Amino acid sequence: MINEKLISNIIQLAIGGTDKFLVEVKVRTGNRIMVFVDSDTLLTIADCAGLSKFIESHLNRESEDFELSVSSPGIDMPYRNVRQYLKNTGREVSVITNDGIKRIGTLIAADQQGMELLEVTKMKKVVTELRHRIKYTDIKETKEIIKF
Repeated sequence: MINEKLISNIIQLAIGGTDKFLVEVKVRTGNRIMVFVDSDTLLTIADCAGLSKFIESHLNRESEDFELSVSSPGIDMPYRNVRQYLKNTGREVSVITNDGIKRIGTLIAADQQGMELLEVTKMKKVVTELRHRIKYTDIKETKEIIKF
């Protein structure tokens, strides 16, 4: 049976020791496998195609058919792991905590336990800067704010 753990283990064989990292694996009904990977530096289409071929070479279509897609997480996808926070330090993000509070600010630091957000508010001519230390366990969702 194809499951997330099996796919994750195969991926780790391929990307271990590189700057690539696994963000998420989803296995849907009908063995629709979706793999999201990222990189600390640059992730190319060739990287995704190569990983797809590697995964396929470790699965047997004769015993169980599957559909596979490998891509980077979309810009609208929430952060899933610490390396995404580390990689995106300095970017503007929206954070929703488990208690429903939404904060928008700059991700200024991240470590294994949590992240630090700089929230700047402007009321008339007064600028207020608040720093929030937020544990990952207290975060429901973090998304990058994209400006055009």
